[in-house]
Amino acid sequence: MTRDVIMNKSGPGGTATMVGLMLAPLFLSCTLSPDTSPMERTDQRPADTGSTSRTDTAVFGAGCFWCVEAIFSEIKGVLEVTPGYAGGHMPDPDYKSVCTGSTGHAEVARIVYDPAVITFDALLEVFWQTHDPTTKDRQGNDIGTQYRSAIFHLNDQQRELALRYKERLDAAKAFEGPIVTEVVPLDRFWPAENYHHDYYANNPDQGYCMMVVRPKLEKFRKVFHDKLK
Repeated sequence: MTRDVIMNKSGPGGTATMVGLMLAPLFLSCTLSPDTSPMERTDQRPADTGSTSRTDTAVFGAGCFWCVEAIFSEIKGVLEVTPGYAGGHMPDPDYKSVCTGSTGHAEVARIVYDPAVITFDALLEVFWQTHDPTTKDRQGNDIGTQYRSAIFHLNDQQRELALRYKERLDAAKAFEGPIVTEVVPLDRFWPAENYHHDYYANNPDQGYCMMVVRPKLEKFRKVFHDKLK
């Protein structure tokens, strides 16, 4: 069952067509304290990701980009979050085509951040803990390759940090199953259609937002309250 079965997603006025959605848990056994995390926490120092500018960029796929955008937009040091598509073979993809699963794209969020305030490691921590990285091509009832877990790295250091974090989480058995998250280079990022931008902020009472995004966001706020703007 995909998000489009649950919702009428033909445009910004989509409404719920199914109730009683079974929500996947937001935080599994990977909710780790600073003392038990298999990955050394580096929140207190800027991460050098090879950029000489004031900002850096991360691109994550963690299921529905409405959820990912809503979560990362609330983090201190994050300057801009843009929903979009990455990892596919079709030029200039559109939402309807991506939802068929035939274009190869994942729904992603491009996160522009200030590395002096929030590190890439800290963003990875939020990434791992706010979705299930053990289900291939699926997040809860959203099923399809477009919902796959993926880190699209922009340079070698991002790749190394992501792979090291993934290996340590697996070694610590932080999740009930092995992590299937892709760690692949970003070829090109395609921004999503305008109505997807700030979707939760603009449509908090829409069915999918109430049933899926809001509970996930509320749990995120409780766990990561120290990172909120």
